[in-house]
Amino acid sequence: MLRSIVRNSFGLLVALISCCPCANLMTAEPEATPGEWKLVSTSDNVVLYRRSRAGPGHYESKAIGEVSASTAVVHAVIDDLDSYSRFMPYTLECRVLKREGDSVLTYQRVSAPLVSDRDYTLRVRTTSKTVEGGTSYLSRWETENALGPVEIRGIIRVKLCEGGWLLEPMGPNSTRATYSVYTDSGGVIPAFIKNTGSQIGIRKIFTAIRKQVRDAKYAK
Repeated sequence: MLRSIVRNSFGLLVALISCCPCANLMTAEPEATPGEWKLVSTSDNVVLYRRSRAGPGHYESKAIGEVSASTAVVHAVIDDLDSYSRFMPYTLECRVLKREGDSVLTYQRVSAPLVSDRDYTLRVRTTSKTVEGGTSYLSRWETENALGPVEIRGIIRVKLCEGGWLLEPMGPNSTRATYSVYTDSGGVIPAFIKNTGSQIGIRKIFTAIRKQVRDAKYAK
């Protein structure tokens, strides 16, 4: 029974983090001092950190990895919200509700095997600036469920999801991507499962983006 709960919960957290996404995962590690980033893993060419935070999310995660494409192309992939269901793992639905100035309102629904679907509405704000070597992009998001669709019976509404992307040029066709996320999956899931699942999901995000940037449509 416990094995089944762990397996199902891992699938859910991979799905949730992969939307917003353990060979070298550390186990039985001491708690990090609140606010202090702690190295967790360097698997799959992604350097992953986390720090403890008070609240339902327990931990905030940060990941840094290189993507073999310009910042403009990587940003175009991340901004292609309407295509998430085709390349982001477990994304059943992702649609833009409204674009206004530097922000976009988006509704997302994720679906993993054997557990209830989750959904949420996010407000994403993006700024850019010219830096040495090209253009950097900063996108930050937070939940705006009150501005999205009403809750649907059988789908668990995620109340907390905040994070962002920082894209910095390392060369004409190379980006240093920094991803951060702080979220609560909804429902009752043990904290150690939640945080381990998020690490798997974050690496899946980088894998998906590294593959998607090869699509010629983003080079336009």
